[in-house]
Amino acid sequence: MRFRLGLTGSIGMGKSTTAGLFSEAGCPVWDADAVVHKLYAKHGAAVRPVAAQFPQAVRGGAISREVLRGIIATDPTALPRIESIVHPLVRADREAFAAAHPDAIGVFDIPLLFETGGDAEMDATACVTIPPEVQRQRVLARGTMTAEDVDRILARQMPNAEKCARSDYVIETDTVEHARAQVQTVLADIGERLRNA
Repeated sequence: MRFRLGLTGSIGMGKSTTAGLFSEAGCPVWDADAVVHKLYAKHGAAVRPVAAQFPQAVRGGAISREVLRGIIATDPTALPRIESIVHPLVRADREAFAAAHPDAIGVFDIPLLFETGGDAEMDATACVTIPPEVQRQRVLARGTMTAEDVDRILARQMPNAEKCARSDYVIETDTVEHARAQVQTVLADIGERLRNA
């Protein structure tokens, strides 16, 4: 892969939409969450090792993320144990993706990019952002989480201001048009960097 751009941002910030804009602009996009879904699905590579640790998390031959969330909420040792199983599988998938796109500017959509140290494997990083009150409105509007769920997730994530400060690029997702224009600016800058390398 010619260039690896790590794309991150807290829940509800518009990361998936922004990843779609990079895809629209011709960049192959690797989605960490989609890979985890695949690993947890029936016959997924994570099902057997997770089931060995948490048999109650298996439903119909797949790992239930809802059950796992409950386990993580009550057992402080659960998350590191799950991560020790899942992270190596995710990393292997990411490397296979990079090898499959040798000439591309690839975008790696990774919610916990900085928290997991994934930024060290990127050529640059971009963080999506919006004001916290808009973020909370967006997440609660999905109807899949309570305010307590949102607080618990945010408590595990690096503060947005810190993510933005650590990123090479910051993309404000107040409107799709504004985000699209910023994606074009980021890609133009990366193109310039590659020409001058």
